[in-house]
Amino acid sequence: MRRGTTSTGLTALALVAALALAACGRSDDPTAGADADTTTTVGDGPATGNLTIWAEGAEGDALKDFAVGFTKENPDVKIDVTSIPWASAHDKFVTAVAAGNTPDLAMVGTTWMADFKDAFAPVPSDVETGDLFSGALDADGLALPWYVDTRVLFYRTDLAKKAGWDSAPTTWDELEQLASDYQTKAGTKFGMRMPSGGDGSFRDSLWLPWSNGASLTNSDNTAWTLDSAPMVEAYDYLASFFTKKISDPDADISTGAAEADFVSGRTPMFVGSPASVSTIASVGGDGFDSKYATAVLPAAESSTSFLGGSNLAVFKKSGNQSSAWKFIEWMLEPAQQVAWYKATGDLPASQKAWDDATLSSDAKLAVFGKQLESAEAPPTSTSWKEVSVAAEGAVEKIARGKQTAAEALKALQSQAGSIGVG
Repeated sequence: MRRGTTSTGLTALALVAALALAACGRSDDPTAGADADTTTTVGDGPATGNLTIWAEGAEGDALKDFAVGFTKENPDVKIDVTSIPWASAHDKFVTAVAAGNTPDLAMVGTTWMADFKDAFAPVPSDVETGDLFSGALDADGLALPWYVDTRVLFYRTDLAKKAGWDSAPTTWDELEQLASDYQTKAGTKFGMRMPSGGDGSFRDSLWLPWSNGASLTNSDNTAWTLDSAPMVEAYDYLASFFTKKISDPDADISTGAAEADFVSGRTPMFVGSPASVSTIASVGGDGFDSKYATAVLPAAESSTSFLGGSNLAVFKKSGNQSSAWKFIEWMLEPAQQVAWYKATGDLPASQKAWDDATLSSDAKLAVFGKQLESAEAPPTSTSWKEVSVAAEGAVEKIARGKQTAAEALKALQSQAGSIGVG
């Protein structure tokens, strides 16, 4: 997904230079930086003063009106929200950090955290995080998750019934069997869509190695471990869908294609995001909702899905860190998380928010909340984008039978080792 899970990238040299400049940069605001590195606790008082907030895309547009609720509760604070296009956001952050002229707080994609971590203030000790999905918490304690995203299994229940199934597969063996039965007993062209290369294919396949007990890096996040035995086994499993012709290596990967093939019955099973629910409703029309269901991902050692989304972070250069954290605390209250979901469709990072009937009464949506309990985020790494692009090439070679999983991952490990974790 574009929001919060991808980056425009930044060379290591440019980033080092930007952060070095940030250390000596000054803001045009004479109060900026006055509170830097000093807000260790937030306290109970109301927010006051001026707050500048940057947020990307649709979230930035929605936040302008949504933040009015905070000012009603804190009348002595004034909020200025700047909405930034995703295409230019990363470069804007680089420039602001280099100049020492950052906002007080900002929406930061999870894969951007490593790029700018030296510019962020740590989360104060009295900010409660126990209600937030643990997998979404920043490992360095420099931000809090605003909204989250994960992937679950979408499967055609009407066609599954024809194939002799009345429930979702729960293991990898069952998943492959249902996919095969869709073809042989329900007459579908393919049984399941699997990643076969291209933009996002490595991200979309990560549930396989993670569910098989693999880790992308070593325990201290200093080296990639992309050719481990659990990784190879997971991608051998991926390859089996193509060698058995259960999945199509030439499937259309354009936006909406997976959902269109799902509705037509050409490919009655895929792993999708919350956005797929609305896309299916649009393509399928009235009545199609009863023809499919969602389920947590089938397990090997576990059922572990990809976790993305966006964080809220406070900059060290903020002159009003205390009020900035109060705003973040307000945004993460369960009631506000539900209201934000209603306004934007972004999934709550608050676990208590999922108890609200708005989410819990929708069976398809509730599955995402269950999956989030075991979802995992990519490692915090400045080289994540570069390594994941290289990994997409490996996925394509595996899917097309050009290399075995062991061969492709060995080459990927070598390439990633040269790039480093960052």
